[in-house]
Amino acid sequence: MAVCARLCGVGQSRRCRRRQRSNQQDQGSDSDMEEEEEERIEGPRRAEAGRGRCAAAGAAAAAAGPEDRAAAAAAAAAAPPHPQTLAELPPELLVEILSLLPGPELPNVALVCKKFRQILNTETIWRRRCVEEFGMKEDLRKMEAGGVSSKDIYVKLLHPYRHILGLWQPDIGPYGGLLNVVVDGLFIIGWMYLPPHDPRVEDPMRRRPLFRIHLWESKKATIECMYGHKGPHKGDIQTVKRDEFSTKCNQTDHHRMPGGRQEEFRTWLEEEWGRTLEEIFHEHMQELILMKFIYTSQYDNCLTYRRIYLPPPMPSDLLKPGLFKGTYGSHGLEIVMLSFHGNSARATKLTGDPNVPAGQLTLDIDLRRPVVLPDLEQQRDIEELSRLVLGIHEELQGDAEQQANDTVRHAAAGADGVASGAKASEAEDGLCSDSCQSGPSSSSSHSETQPFILPLGVMARNEVYPRTCRKCFYGTGLIAGHGFTSPERTPGLFVLFDEDHFGFIWLELKSFSLYSRLTDHLAHAHAPNMERFEAMLRSMQSWTS
Repeated sequence: MAVCARLCGVGQSRRCRRRQRSNQQDQGSDSDMEEEEEERIEGPRRAEAGRGRCAAAGAAAAAAGPEDRAAAAAAAAAAPPHPQTLAELPPELLVEILSLLPGPELPNVALVCKKFRQILNTETIWRRRCVEEFGMKEDLRKMEAGGVSSKDIYVKLLHPYRHILGLWQPDIGPYGGLLNVVVDGLFIIGWMYLPPHDPRVEDPMRRRPLFRIHLWESKKATIECMYGHKGPHKGDIQTVKRDEFSTKCNQTDHHRMPGGRQEEFRTWLEEEWGRTLEEIFHEHMQELILMKFIYTSQYDNCLTYRRIYLPPPMPSDLLKPGLFKGTYGSHGLEIVMLSFHGNSARATKLTGDPNVPAGQLTLDIDLRRPVVLPDLEQQRDIEELSRLVLGIHEELQGDAEQQANDTVRHAAAGADGVASGAKASEAEDGLCSDSCQSGPSSSSSHSETQPFILPLGVMARNEVYPRTCRKCFYGTGLIAGHGFTSPERTPGLFVLFDEDHFGFIWLELKSFSLYSRLTDHLAHAHAPNMERFEAMLRSMQSWTS
């Protein structure tokens, strides 16, 4: 209340309260001594400055004529007194000051006094909050002319639903997905991001609206389901817990089509794959497509979403982390998240399939194990590439077995053996770390490129891939049977083409996956820190394990 009193200009001034405290028994506190000392120091300065100003004013008055002195005296008498409190400032200046405060703080400011409460009804303040905090680009004055104020938009739409802005992964079994909730015009819209049609990884992402929230019909937020082909209809959003929410459609009959499930499947197939079932000759691929339609359509847009973050970039990263579209054989294009963790790079699936579901670690790259490619003629030989990659794989397996044996030996030797073994292991790790760090750091964006070509016999969904690369590293890819049975990591080659493209050669499958960066702007999506991001990755993997 003391702060409020000072802001409004009511109550006792600081000097009056200091005189009262000096008459009490607990005088002599550090703060009072500092204030008195400040008064003693500033007093002579102010007096001296005042004398200087008076002298200057006297000299100026002496030099001026009688008419000038009379005009100056009249102006001094008419000048308004210097404001002593914030509340005494002109209203236009108060509007400018209060519009700089965060929106959630403004209700507390309104409690200070009646004048502040009246000032906070100014549309300029709330218009600025909508633009700066939520990036609204629409002309809010048009909405205000239509009877919906900027304050209503902020208080009843943007602020209540701010917790659902950002990236989310829907719980659709092994298939997953990517939902981006944004402020889009005068709406909050949930866009489902879909990969381009297979195998065109360079094409932009496709977007499909799943729900929207607005204030059009009344001054109350209206939630609409956008699923189906009959236009917006009633929906609902529920916050289950932190970093999780669910959507529900209240009129699922809007999702049905007159031609029944066959028409729905044909429409879905054209949107999902850009072709008809007759154009897909591979029988196994037809089964996979039909299975996905049956599984995903049963949800009717009644889904649960869990928050996901983009990885925070680090100066030591091999390339900028983020989202990439990649080819996955008969499963089509899928979305992965590339992130860096010390000496390893990892690609985690955001969309998945019945073999390796969303949330799983599809690629694990060891940045301490660079691979030097031979000349182009030898690159065409799959046996030569296998020799290079499998040599590193066997070496790593041998190191792992040796480390396991050392651990057993040290444990048997007792506490002294464990301590010495730990020191030796730390020394070896330090040497390895020093020697291996040169791999990623030397792979900067300015490193020289070298010719690259796929070995004969390696299948590629997309024959158009870069013919030069910057660096190659040993890595492993996750493969599994249907239903994520018998998962295992198999060796392969990670190929860095440029800042926006990389590839992976699956040696056991003799196939090549090409990945292209997703360039869409994704607001409210970056993780606050690396610890939060890694915790999200662990949770994501548990969702679909």
